[in-house]
Amino acid sequence: MSPNDKKRQADFQVIARWVQPGERVLDLGCGRGVLLEYLKQKKSIYGVGVDIDLDKVICCVKRGVPIYQGDIASTLATFPDKAFDRVIFSRTVEHLEAPDHVLAEGLRVGKRVTVGFINRSFYVNRLNLFFKGRQTINEVYRNPWYESAPSNPFSVAEFEDFCHARKIVIEDRVCLSGNWRSECAYLPNLLAGYAIYDLSSID
Repeated sequence: MSPNDKKRQADFQVIARWVQPGERVLDLGCGRGVLLEYLKQKKSIYGVGVDIDLDKVICCVKRGVPIYQGDIASTLATFPDKAFDRVIFSRTVEHLEAPDHVLAEGLRVGKRVTVGFINRSFYVNRLNLFFKGRQTINEVYRNPWYESAPSNPFSVAEFEDFCHARKIVIEDRVCLSGNWRSECAYLPNLLAGYAIYDLSSID
């Protein structure tokens, strides 16, 4: 198992804490359906994925994961209010064209929303930029800028500012250290490599 695969499993384990057995879960930007497959095995959920990449959709079908192929924003618009117990954005928000709107739609469609993201202000990223003037290249950021998909990364502090401004309730938060295994209890905006949030809206 690669280091990145191990980090993904840590992500899954945290998300599974907040998912109750038998819940209806919508995974946006679900990739190959590995998270939904994991939650189905661990929590017996009913899971549905959304992804625009045809190859990833085919992988989901092979796994037996129900999936919609298409754009996240337009697919969300087809669902009624509170159609799902939980909507998951796992390493997805930074790639959205209109994250503010899409997160609002996620909170409309789901009773709870899970958001997981790489912390842009992790100290290693800061040091590389400060001393080398270059972005970090490692098992998480594996490609140089010219081979990377467009993204708009953000920090723990920036995300919490956003939640406060939009009156989104942070029900729970888990920040993981740089190894993505141990929890980061202090100075997460500086020391956390990855953050996972359990969110709800004020009805």
